[in-house]
Amino acid sequence: MKATGIVRRIDDLGRVVIPKEIRRTMRIREGDPLEIYTDREGEVIFKKYSPIGEMSSFAQQYAETLSKICSLSVVITDRDSVIACAGLPKKEYYEKRLSADLEKISENRQGYRYRAGDRKLAIIDDASGTHFISCAFPIIADGDLIGTVVSAMTAQAAGEKKEENKNEDVEYRLIQTAAAFLAKQHI
Repeated sequence: MKATGIVRRIDDLGRVVIPKEIRRTMRIREGDPLEIYTDREGEVIFKKYSPIGEMSSFAQQYAETLSKICSLSVVITDRDSVIACAGLPKKEYYEKRLSADLEKISENRQGYRYRAGDRKLAIIDDASGTHFISCAFPIIADGDLIGTVVSAMTAQAAGEKKEENKNEDVEYRLIQTAAAFLAKQHI
């Protein structure tokens, strides 16, 4: 655990303000759920709660199945990082922070599809990622955004896309279906 040097008092309603700098660094947004942990030494720890993170083993199995059967590279995320991936290097993507582009796609709560000539959007914040977003669809459960399902492509595949074809429509529908299915599993 790292000390920040910031001290806050609890108000008469039991509230404490998490400083803006920490919220920005940890990507804590207004309305985000925080899980509270305590230990015997009196430490109170707030941890970002990821509803879909609890389903990470199920999400991993789903990604592997979708990748194997449909020959897709699949990434499943919570709101901040990759929680499952298949068809691409797991070491490169697993538990990595999402790119600003993917966060924006998720926050817009609409599907995204790469079109020939578009700028290639990275999946993770780390510039070492070798795959880009082919299509993405947010996972929305009970009106809350809990993650995103992404179909990934290499830079070479992006260069080969000349015009929209039926396979891309099928890919988009598969990713959309996966997002809807994972949202139902969250309940």
